[in-house]
Amino acid sequence: MAANGSSIPPTTLSDQVLETLQAAIVEGELEPGQRLREPDLSKRFGVSRGPLREALRRLESRRLITTAPNTGARVVALSKTQLLALYDVREALEGMTCRLAAENISEEDLAGLSTLLDQHETELERQDGRDYFRQEGDLDFHFRIAMACGNSMLSTILCTDHYQLMRLYRYKFSASPGRPARALREHRRILEALYERDGELAEILMRRHIRHARDNVATLTEADVETPAANARNHP
Repeated sequence: MAANGSSIPPTTLSDQVLETLQAAIVEGELEPGQRLREPDLSKRFGVSRGPLREALRRLESRRLITTAPNTGARVVALSKTQLLALYDVREALEGMTCRLAAENISEEDLAGLSTLLDQHETELERQDGRDYFRQEGDLDFHFRIAMACGNSMLSTILCTDHYQLMRLYRYKFSASPGRPARALREHRRILEALYERDGELAEILMRRHIRHARDNVATLTEADVETPAANARNHP
């Protein structure tokens, strides 16, 4: 499995710091634009500068932090224009992924996706429809399709190069009223198209699914986009 979505427990100190920092960024504990000071982080995690700097380097490769001379590292903060561009990229790439997956996905992987969506529905009911299941890697519907599309270059782009950045903003804006239940319905329609091996329909449905999410973001103001995750999710 690709490193960014791996469910394998971290094995080194740098891995542990990486996973902790990544979760803090994606879940909004560390806010967009927040400066990451090495002495503070080193004290917080009880680690030396070496493992910490390695973790920060890897977070930068995942596009979750940015570094600049004289200012150090900061949590990534996309403008509304940049965020809409990210959704445009997602729509194109994940639409293509679905088309290829319809041709290449195994029956075993299809069954796994069906079971996964049943799990997501159970969790959605437990949350009274307020929130969609947000775990990564093998527990992520989009990730599983990308890994099964049969094109390793496309899988790398989606599951390694852009995955955590995409996940960050999915996490931040996916809980608008009514969106979680709608997203699950859209996922089930996509899965039906994959079962039917209808690549054209699967691509259309995935593109439409991501466009709906983009439309939600398009209604936000620039200030909404820059608001920490916990507050931003209150907007429709």
